[in-house]
Amino acid sequence: MPRMASIITVSGLTKSYASGFQALKGVDLEIEEGEIFALLGPNGAGKTTMISIICGNVRATGGSVTVAGHDIVRDYRGSRSAIGLVPQELHTDAFERVIDTVTFSRGLFGKPRNDAYIEKILRDLSLWDKRHSKILELSGGMKRRVMIAKALSHEPRILFLDEPTAGVDVELRRDMWKLIGELRQTGVTIILTTHYIEEAEEMADRVGVIDKGELILVEEKTALMKKLGKKSLTVVLAEPLAAVPPELAEWQVALKADGHEIEYLFDTQAERTGVSSLLRKLGDLGIGYKDLNTQQSSLEDIFVSLVHQEKAA
Repeated sequence: MPRMASIITVSGLTKSYASGFQALKGVDLEIEEGEIFALLGPNGAGKTTMISIICGNVRATGGSVTVAGHDIVRDYRGSRSAIGLVPQELHTDAFERVIDTVTFSRGLFGKPRNDAYIEKILRDLSLWDKRHSKILELSGGMKRRVMIAKALSHEPRILFLDEPTAGVDVELRRDMWKLIGELRQTGVTIILTTHYIEEAEEMADRVGVIDKGELILVEEKTALMKKLGKKSLTVVLAEPLAAVPPELAEWQVALKADGHEIEYLFDTQAERTGVSSLLRKLGDLGIGYKDLNTQQSSLEDIFVSLVHQEKAA
């Protein structure tokens, strides 16, 4: 993917609290215009703190951030008007009607009235039929849709989605990803934090992994999966084995499915994967097999192994 201009630059970002807790430890990050960037990390890793600082809701202890060319401290209004934020928590006036709260959000950013644009957002989010409903009458999933509509009301260049599909129904998740795909076509830059790694795997161009306030890795998703991806080979045996024969010790295989399968993990980047020698050895031992299948590591496997490596270091 060709490199685009950076729309967000984070330099040496730190956040410490009076208790001594360091939520962020010198984070550097460039987000390119028009990309979808997924920030992955366990609870308490610093994901929400980082987003809150970039959006101007939390003050950093050190470092700097520019958004669309605006310093977030010196030119708060300029940076904030470029951003739409969908927070984890649902903050909105329960007694307001849907259309009024979304229209009001647009006005807050000094944008002229545009009924056609507001209607398009509400239709895209399946909210048009609920436009006259009070927010307190809506389900949790519908309230989440209202938060997204509010974040998009002023036509931001950047959209932050903080754990956007935590606890939402499958239909909303599908609608949201369809909308994100459409926004991306119009050049909107999208940054999301998520626990649902399959979302990052499906949508993101690049992935950042944050743990204990440190950004431990930023990589293009495909390169990350290629570089760190291990494959597993499952050999479905003709006859079950009670135990792994000692002659297979060097491959460190595991018995699965009550002895009906052997699983072998190998590195796709290694010069010799060991697959052919393992299959030869099975033949030498007279162990017959009915089927073979391989599976690539998912982003989740990679993420878990990265965080474990970091803890062990």
